[in-house]
Amino acid sequence: MRKNWHSLREFETLRAVISAGSTTAAARRLGISQSAVSRSVSQLEGRIGQMLFVREQGRMQPTAEALALNENLDPLFDALSSIDGAHWKSSPQHPLRVAAPPTLAHRFLVRSVSSFLKANPDRIVSLEICTSDDLIAGIMDERFDLGLTGADMTRAGLKLIPYRLSKGVFILPKGHELTKHDVLRPEHFDGVDFVALTRRHAARSKLDQLFAEAGVSPRIVVETATSVAACEFVRNGLGVTLTNPFPLISGPDEDIVVRPFQPEIAYRTSFAVSARRPPSVTARDFMRHIRLSTPKSNLWEPA
Repeated sequence: MRKNWHSLREFETLRAVISAGSTTAAARRLGISQSAVSRSVSQLEGRIGQMLFVREQGRMQPTAEALALNENLDPLFDALSSIDGAHWKSSPQHPLRVAAPPTLAHRFLVRSVSSFLKANPDRIVSLEICTSDDLIAGIMDERFDLGLTGADMTRAGLKLIPYRLSKGVFILPKGHELTKHDVLRPEHFDGVDFVALTRRHAARSKLDQLFAEAGVSPRIVVETATSVAACEFVRNGLGVTLTNPFPLISGPDEDIVVRPFQPEIAYRTSFAVSARRPPSVTARDFMRHIRLSTPKSNLWEPA
């Protein structure tokens, strides 16, 4: 049986085409001709017996096999980078560009970025606070390297890596009449003062549906775009609200009461990265740091 020899140049070309999106851009990045890039890709496809790219709207779209192979190559190129030295680490010219919506950014990522930079003083992180829609667009057009989002959507060129799972809970002011229940259900909320998220949130639509099926009508006193603001309205006694406990609820709070809700409304928080290019070493280090440093809670679990 003939041994299948591996070619580092072919693997480098594979990664360059995935990252750059075209053979022309990959050739510029590698300092070789476009024909050499095409020939290298063809040789790799022939050697492994798999199609690695399809041309779509002028771009080279990697197949699932190409992305899987590229991910398996990460340890190899990490090892080569460590042999070459620390040139791959972030620098003032190449910060890690991270994006997140306001709640995750203010209540979680600021602390995570701070601890990461203290442990890695030679790295630089740029934190952008935006909507999940802007985050996804920024990942796809390569303005951001990494995102953290609660959005659950499918887009060509986007990869969501599950990070945390949690179940919706109700936040009540201390002394509220609903605190007498251990578990809250839709029928408990007829006529109750309610702090609602705006309708662009998926959980709002799900909750409205459950209330309609139960034939109840909470009294919406205020709508807001963020869970942080909703919880602050509860603290100020305006009503009750449903929220994703991650990362808002991390322990006992003297001003509010937390109650589980049935039927369950599930939330998933994910890392968002490009499906067309591999995450950088710094991005992978940061994701690993977040996974290892996230506090434990009975309100959420690893995905």
